[in-house]
Amino acid sequence: MTLQQEIVGNAMQMAVVSLGPGQTVYCEAGKFLFKTTNVTMETRLSGPSNGGGQAQGAGGGMGGFLRQAMGTAMQVGQRALAGESLAFQYFTAQSGEGTVGFAGVLPGEMRALELDGRRAWFAEKDAFVAAESTVDFGIAFQGGRTGMSGGEGFILEKFTGYGTVIIAGAGNFIDLNPADFGGRIEVDTGCVVAFEEGIQYGVQRVGGLNRQGIMNMVFGGEGLSLATLEGNGRVILQSLTIESLANALKKAQGGDKQGPTGGLFSTNVG
Repeated sequence: MTLQQEIVGNAMQMAVVSLGPGQTVYCEAGKFLFKTTNVTMETRLSGPSNGGGQAQGAGGGMGGFLRQAMGTAMQVGQRALAGESLAFQYFTAQSGEGTVGFAGVLPGEMRALELDGRRAWFAEKDAFVAAESTVDFGIAFQGGRTGMSGGEGFILEKFTGYGTVIIAGAGNFIDLNPADFGGRIEVDTGCVVAFEEGIQYGVQRVGGLNRQGIMNMVFGGEGLSLATLEGNGRVILQSLTIESLANALKKAQGGDKQGPTGGLFSTNVG
């Protein structure tokens, strides 16, 4: 059953999901807004790939129980390492249709992605809002050097399976395909929201170790690295980075004062 949803709002969007009888949707803790009274809510540590979307059967005896417990522990450990919520909330419509509302944590857009079982989607940390129970949520670890030098860290959210997953980001979204731009685009590391499987993600240094490269790094406001996205597939970028939002809030509160270096160095006043 396709998840019926509508994304509403402008500066701070929300997703209003209509559930059929018995249909389940889950979200990260903290993304829930409201529900109708006939929708049950249950908080679990297990993700849908570990039986989170529906109750496990009794088959397998003690061995099956131990395997399930170990799988849940591994999932929780991965999410803890990634800085994600440790638990999921599951919502199921009982006795007819029900409605549930969800939202992200930053002012910006939301997007519903449809998975057909063939291509996975990868997203930045905290982008996940909600998904139907046929979508599996996982953590993908980028290779050491590439991930650690990227502004978003080396951990991505990974979505597989079938159905609808809803993500959120900051500012406005733009959809691009690197294949339309010679096969490769370079973006601010904080602007990447999500991309399809098949897109190659990497991080490169801004410019060479020459005069212009140093000027870019020190005065350009982009730091030391840019993200690279290569291949043929869908890429979603956001217009507002968490770093720029944090810097704007600090400046408005009279906190950190950025010097003439565009953010590579800052001066603390106070």
